[in-house]
Amino acid sequence: MPTKKPAQKKASKAKTGTPKPSFNFNTHMTVEGIKSSILNHLKFTLARDTGTATQRDWWISTCHAVHDRILERFIRTMGEHNDQNVRRVYYLSLEYLMGRMMRNNVWNAGLYDITKQALAELDLSLEELEELEEDMGLGNGGLGRLAACFLDSLATLEYPAVGYGIYYEFGMFRQKFENNEQVERPDSWRKFGCPWEIVRPEYTKTVRLYGRVEMRFDSLGNPAPVWSDTVEVNGLPYDIPISGYNVGTVNFLRLWEARSSQDFDFDVFNEGGYIEAVQDKAEAETISKVLYPNDNSESGKELRLVQQYFFVSCSIQDIIRRWRKLNSDWDSFPEKATIQLNDTHPAITVAELMRILVDEEGLEWDRAWDITREVCNYTNHTLLPEALERWSVPLFEKVLPRHLQIIFEINRRFLEDEVEAKWPGDDGMKEKLSLVEEGNPQMLRMAYLSVVGSGYVNGVAAMHTELLKKDLFPEFNALYPGKIQNKTNGITPRRWLLASNPDLGALITETIGDGWASDLDKLRALEPHAKKAKFREKFRAIKHANKVALAKLVWSECGIEISPDAIFDVQIKRLHEYKRQHLNLLHILHLYRKLLQDPNFDMHPRVFIFGAKAAPGYAMAKTIIRAINAVAAKINNDERIGGKLKVVFMPNYRVTLAESLIPAADVSEQISTAGKEASGTGNMKFALNGALTIGTLDGANVEILEEVGDDNIFIFGLNVDEVQALWNGGYNPYDRYFNDENLRAIVDWIGSNFFTPDHPDALVPIKDSLLDGGDPYLVLEDFAAYVEAQERVDKAYRDQDNWTRMAILNTARVGKFSSDRTIHQYAEEIWKLTPVKVSMNGDPV
Repeated sequence: MPTKKPAQKKASKAKTGTPKPSFNFNTHMTVEGIKSSILNHLKFTLARDTGTATQRDWWISTCHAVHDRILERFIRTMGEHNDQNVRRVYYLSLEYLMGRMMRNNVWNAGLYDITKQALAELDLSLEELEELEEDMGLGNGGLGRLAACFLDSLATLEYPAVGYGIYYEFGMFRQKFENNEQVERPDSWRKFGCPWEIVRPEYTKTVRLYGRVEMRFDSLGNPAPVWSDTVEVNGLPYDIPISGYNVGTVNFLRLWEARSSQDFDFDVFNEGGYIEAVQDKAEAETISKVLYPNDNSESGKELRLVQQYFFVSCSIQDIIRRWRKLNSDWDSFPEKATIQLNDTHPAITVAELMRILVDEEGLEWDRAWDITREVCNYTNHTLLPEALERWSVPLFEKVLPRHLQIIFEINRRFLEDEVEAKWPGDDGMKEKLSLVEEGNPQMLRMAYLSVVGSGYVNGVAAMHTELLKKDLFPEFNALYPGKIQNKTNGITPRRWLLASNPDLGALITETIGDGWASDLDKLRALEPHAKKAKFREKFRAIKHANKVALAKLVWSECGIEISPDAIFDVQIKRLHEYKRQHLNLLHILHLYRKLLQDPNFDMHPRVFIFGAKAAPGYAMAKTIIRAINAVAAKINNDERIGGKLKVVFMPNYRVTLAESLIPAADVSEQISTAGKEASGTGNMKFALNGALTIGTLDGANVEILEEVGDDNIFIFGLNVDEVQALWNGGYNPYDRYFNDENLRAIVDWIGSNFFTPDHPDALVPIKDSLLDGGDPYLVLEDFAAYVEAQERVDKAYRDQDNWTRMAILNTARVGKFSSDRTIHQYAEEIWKLTPVKVSMNGDPV
C-alpha cells in the first residue's frame, strides 16, 4: 500500500492548481465561432468540402463543434475537482437511456440559438440534422431513462459525479412489426460512429473470471484464499461528457467496452486456423455486444452475470485508481467516494469491493466491511419478486468462485451477529433473511446482499417506499431502522419540456420569465394564467400544433391517417402485464363494439397510441403486442365506424419517439395494477407537457394526484389495500366474466379467430391468462371502473376551455417531479455531497 508521504506530495502539488486552457471566449461562443468550427471539422476531421459533404457529414461536423465547447468546460471541471480533492458520487447502472445527445447538448450548453443561426447561414437546418442522430442504445426503459435524467441533474446542480455502465455495441433491439408480430433486429446504433465519445485506452482495466480458489500459506503459516487459473478480459473505457444546464460543470459517463486480453493466437493463424485464432477475442467481446441478452437459457444467464461483474469490476478499479491519485489511507476512501447501485444489477459491487480490500489490499475483514457499507447505497426499483435478481449457486461458483466465498462469509457473519442479536434463537428469521435461499439449487438473493451491504436503501416513490418497509423488506426495516428512505423519482425539464416542446417552453418563459428550467417550482406562477382566455388559447394552439406534427409522423411511419382534432390517448412504456396494456385493449374493444352495434353512439373521436417493446423471451407480452396490432388493423380499416376510433402502435419505441408523442398527448395512460409500479416517470413527463392522467393509485400517480388535485386527474380502480383484501378473500375472475355480459363478449372476442383468422389460436393465451390463469393483474376486476373513468375523460374533453385549464394546472403543479429535487435529496440525505462551482468562461467563480 502506498505510504502517506507520496500522497501528501501529490495533494500539495494539486493545490497549486491545474493549468486552465485558454481561448478567446467571446469569439468561441458566437455564431461566427460555431460556423468556423463546423467548417474546420468538415475539412480537417472528415476531409470533406462544402460541395461533397453529405447531410451526415454536416451533422458530425456540427456535433464536433458543439463537443469542442463542452470539452473545454469538461477539462476545467475536472481540474477544479482534482484541485479540491472533492468527494464524488459514482452512479453504477447497467442502463442509460440517453436518447439523442445533440439537442440536449446545444440546449444545456447555451448553444442552441447560435448553432441554429450558424447552420442557417450555411443553408442548413438544425432540426433536420438532429434527425440523423441515432438514439444511444444504452438502455431499455424507465430505469435507464431515470439514470440519464439523474446525470443531467447532477451536472446542472454541480455535484461531482461519474456515471458507469457498459458501452453496448448493439442496443436491446430495433423493433419491427411483421404480420402484426414483434420482430427483433439488431440496433447497430454505433455503425456511423459516435461524435460525443472520448476513448481512454490508458485507463483500460483487466477483469478476471472463472478459475478456482485455493488456499495458500505465507511464510508464517497463515492461510489465505487465492483466486487462480482465471480468464482475463479487458475493459476499454469511453467517456461521454454530460453538460449541466446554464452552468460551467461538465461531468461524464464512463462506459466499458469488452476487449480480449490477447487479440489472437498468431501461431494458430499462421497454421491456417483463421477462425480458431480469433475465437477467444470474439468470445471476450461478446460481453459488451448487446443490452440484456435473452436469459431464458443457461448460457444467456451466464452472459448476463458476466456482463454485470465486468462493468462493476472495471468501475470499482477505476474508482480506486482515481482515489489513489490524492489519497492513501483507506479510512479516507468513504470520505471521497460514495457509490449508488441503481437496482440489483450492480449488487456484486459489495462482494467485489470486499474482495479487493481483503484479498488485494490486506485489510482486516471488519475494517473492509465498515468501509464497504459506508461507501455503498442501493436503490430498489421494483416490488415484483421475479424482478429481484437471484443467481443459482452453481452458476455463480462457476463464474465468480471467490466472490461466492465472500458472499457466504458475509451471510454467516450477518446471521450470527446481527440477526441473532435482534432475534435470538429464531432460526425461522435467519432462514427468512439469509442471503442464500435454500433449495435445489441454492439461490443468491442479490437484493438482500444490496440491503445488508449498503449504508442506505431507497425506494423511488412515497407509496413504493412504504411497501418496501411493510411488504418486501419488513424484517430489514426492523433490523435497520431509518436505513430505508424515500427518494421520489423525477425527470429533467431540460429534455422533457425545454428541448422536446420548445414552443411551450417559449410560452412559459414569455409568461413567467426564465429560470424555471432549473427551478421547476417556478411553474406555479402559471396557475393564475389558467384563468385567462388568451393564455388558454395560446396553450391550446401549441398542443394542437404538436398533434399535427405527430399526425404527420404517424402517417410517415405507419401509413395511418389520424385527425389532430381527436383525443390523443397515449400509453408508452415497457410491455408488461402489470402495466396492463391489455386493459387498455379491452376498453378499445368495448368502444369498437358499441360503435358497431349503435352507429349513433356519441363519443368524441379518439386515437389510441401505443409504444412499447416486449422482452424477446416474454411470450405473453409479445402476444399482447400482436393482439393490439391485429385489433388496430380491423378498426382502422372498418368504414362502419366513421373514423371515430383509430389505434396506432408506433414501432421501435425509444426516447426520440417519446419526445414527439409526449408533447402531443391529451391523455396519459398510467393504469398499472395498484402496488406493482414502483414509481413511473412517463406519468411526470406527460403531466409536465399538459396531458391529463388516467391512472390507478399506484407509484408516483399518488403524488401527482396530491400535486395537481383530484379535479385535474382521472383516478380509477382498486387501491393497494383493496387489492390485498381481494386476494385475501379469494378472487375468482370468472365471477366478473359471468356477471358482466359486455365484458364476457369482449373477452370471448379477443380469444376467438375474429382478429387473426389465419391463426385461430394466436390470441387465446390472453383469454386464458385472464380466466384460467387467475387474472394475476386484476384486469377484469378493474375493467368497469376503467370504462367509467374513460367516459369521464370523453365528457371532460368536450369542454375544450375547461380541459385546457386542467392541462395548464397539470403543467403548473408538477414542479416537485424535477430530477433536480430528487438529486438534491440524494445529495443531502444519502451522499452527503457538496456542489463545486465551475466557471462557464474561465473567469474566477
